[in-house]
Amino acid sequence: MKFFRRLLGSALWLFLSLSAACVLAVIGAALYFAPGLPDVRQLQGYELQSPLRIYTRDEKLIGEFGEERRTPVAYDAIPRDMVQAFLAAEDDGYFDHPGVDPKSLARAAFELAASGGIQTGGSTITMQVARNYLLTLDRTFTRKIREILLALQMEQILDKEEIFELYVNKIFLGHRAYGIAAAAKTYYDKPLAELTLAEKAMIAGLPKAPSTFNPLANPERSLIRRNWILYRMRELGYIDAERYNEAVQAPLTARRHSAQVEVEASYIAEMARQFAIERFGDDAYTGGYTLYTTLDSQLQGQAREALVQGLIDYDTRHGWRGAEETEIPPSLVEAQDKTQREGLEEELSESPEVIQTARKAAQSSEAQVSGIEGDVSNWLKVLDRTVVTGPLQPAIVVSTQDQKMQVLTSDAELVTLDWKGLEWAREYRSPKWRGEAPKRAEQIAQRGSLVRILQDKEGNWRLSQRPGIEGAIVVLEPRSGAIRALQGGFSFAHSKFNRATQANRQAGSIFKPFIYLAALQQGNMTAATVVNDAPVVMSDMGGDWRPGNSEGEFRGPTRLRVGLYRSRNLVTIRVLQALGLDNALAFLERFGFANGRLPHGLSLALGSASLTPLEMANAYAVLANGGFKVTPWYIERVMHTGEQEPLAESTPNVACPSCPEGATQTRIDGKTYPVAERVVDPQALYILRDMMRDVIERGTGRGALELNRGDIVGKTGTTNEQRDAWFSGFNSNLVATVWVGKDSNESTGEYGAQAALPIWKDFMQEALKGTPESVPDRPDDIVTKRIDTNSGLLLHDDQPGGIEELFRKDNLPDFEPRRIQRELENRSGSQGTGTYEAIF
Repeated sequence: MKFFRRLLGSALWLFLSLSAACVLAVIGAALYFAPGLPDVRQLQGYELQSPLRIYTRDEKLIGEFGEERRTPVAYDAIPRDMVQAFLAAEDDGYFDHPGVDPKSLARAAFELAASGGIQTGGSTITMQVARNYLLTLDRTFTRKIREILLALQMEQILDKEEIFELYVNKIFLGHRAYGIAAAAKTYYDKPLAELTLAEKAMIAGLPKAPSTFNPLANPERSLIRRNWILYRMRELGYIDAERYNEAVQAPLTARRHSAQVEVEASYIAEMARQFAIERFGDDAYTGGYTLYTTLDSQLQGQAREALVQGLIDYDTRHGWRGAEETEIPPSLVEAQDKTQREGLEEELSESPEVIQTARKAAQSSEAQVSGIEGDVSNWLKVLDRTVVTGPLQPAIVVSTQDQKMQVLTSDAELVTLDWKGLEWAREYRSPKWRGEAPKRAEQIAQRGSLVRILQDKEGNWRLSQRPGIEGAIVVLEPRSGAIRALQGGFSFAHSKFNRATQANRQAGSIFKPFIYLAALQQGNMTAATVVNDAPVVMSDMGGDWRPGNSEGEFRGPTRLRVGLYRSRNLVTIRVLQALGLDNALAFLERFGFANGRLPHGLSLALGSASLTPLEMANAYAVLANGGFKVTPWYIERVMHTGEQEPLAESTPNVACPSCPEGATQTRIDGKTYPVAERVVDPQALYILRDMMRDVIERGTGRGALELNRGDIVGKTGTTNEQRDAWFSGFNSNLVATVWVGKDSNESTGEYGAQAALPIWKDFMQEALKGTPESVPDRPDDIVTKRIDTNSGLLLHDDQPGGIEELFRKDNLPDFEPRRIQRELENRSGSQGTGTYEAIF
């Protein structure tokens, strides 16, 4: 008996000692961490404010960021059974504990020790609010202790309803939806009051894993999670058996509902968002800021359409790469049978009833489409969650027969693709090689395959695919450098990498005009200067270099004009060699090219510099505006909610060819702008522009002649192994640069004239429709002279033949010597008459 008393006493002392140690540990932790904790009282005045909105210059919405702040909801406006759904899912003891649930923490600690992972979680709703509003999301024990202490403090300052309100307005619920009101709109396009019990339980199941249990991305898993929450609600007495039975059998009704922008310009909208963050920090999302960009909504639409269609056309020429997914189960029941059980341990361990009711719910979600036998509920869910990329619509193959294919669209329509829409789908093998032409539709794709379809202007559907190529187009107003249109890829939804501003690609031959311009302005050369197009071996960049021309042939003595419009590599290299590398590099800086990013070798002549499409467009803007150095810009003004005057407004440097020399300001539409620095002589630029016109009329840019305009000039570009295809061109009012290539830097298999020029042409055809031709005035000291086509020298008035060429008055070539033939002189019997000129 004594032994048991002693044992009991020891146990009691041990318990008291451990309890005291725990209390002291908590007090010690509180004393240690308290000085560095955020002030909980700041949550009392927390405001959910207006989002950041981005518009075009003509006030069309192109982006909205921070939508989670847009639809805050008060606790009294939250349906009671939605509150209960969150309690059942996250914290059923919320209204009873002081902010921390010791039992849940102990259970989570035990699971961590036993299995190395946590299935049930240990954070209360109050702790989640502390984490979401006041702490970072790093997973450390230190953060967890701070979270616990903040939760305890929070419960002393805010009541339970206030904390719950903060929770449901902040929590991330997938698909850019923050807060329950935003989620109700995103998934069901309803206000909270109109949601069914099943829909409320579905939303309440999202905080644990917004992607894993998402009704759009994982419908089969979301049903299990939803029905587990409904089961818990019944067990906790929140709902009766009748409501439970009705809700667990409810079909899945979630669909993608999102706010539609007025103009698709996601790449420039993202640039504007980054600008706002740099300027206003995180307050950009909540401070009620509105940014107006320089984008023209009509030009943006035309540029995007031209690029997207051009990339699709390229991809069609190169073959079929196969379906995006295969063997997709048609029904939700089949999909649920195949789903992985990992991550559903807590839900499935509660009761076999959870999986049974989830299966019944999947059965009740059955969907029938006219013309298709059986349940296609899963196919429709897969199509609904598949992101639309450009004009390409997702579709699932239903059947194939001979040379026809039937596909199901996201609109639950059965579409038949005839052979005209399928026959292009030869197997892709390389950029220059395709497999044999298919003979039957089943050789292309089989039942259950996810493909893309495209509707033409006549309303006919054809098979398509996401292009295996990328591209970018940049459109500038040359007078100021304002970005009027920008598309950084085929689809922002598919890839957010902005190739217009971030892709540093070799420029190729579109860089050559700047070498020729340097020669015209500083090298004492003319458009008629003859340079030898012949093989050469040079020591450059650390080794022997044997540059060649794209066709592998050489044309001998070649005038500069011909060298440019025929894009002769050896001519350009010798021009740069004669000019001097240092002189050329200094000259190129005038166009915004950074010296440190340019190759310091003769390969510079061939466009070996890695530059972005925006940088090339900016340099071409200097050529288009008369030689004034402008800088690209895209934020026109910044407005703030409630303010009438702009918070900030741009006043860029502008080109002014008509301004007197030395002018520093000019007026445009009643507003004063600083005049940009003139970095190029108008005479040299006028001659270069005329040379570039020959690229269109007789060179690699002849495809642009279809525009039937005499005011457009430009240059094609192709880099080694056809990795990059370019075209950059302009008139006096608009500059557009197009790049086409692969992110992997693999070969495209096409030249700039094939891949990039058609995109540029399609854009300019629409952009310039109905506008008068715009060409610069001819400078007074530019003269036209007749020259010999072989030597480039001037011809005397009495010398026949030749062609006309442009020159500066002060930089004329010598005259072609008169050709004397002794035989003619002897026949005439008079010395000095042995020339054709003298006879004729």
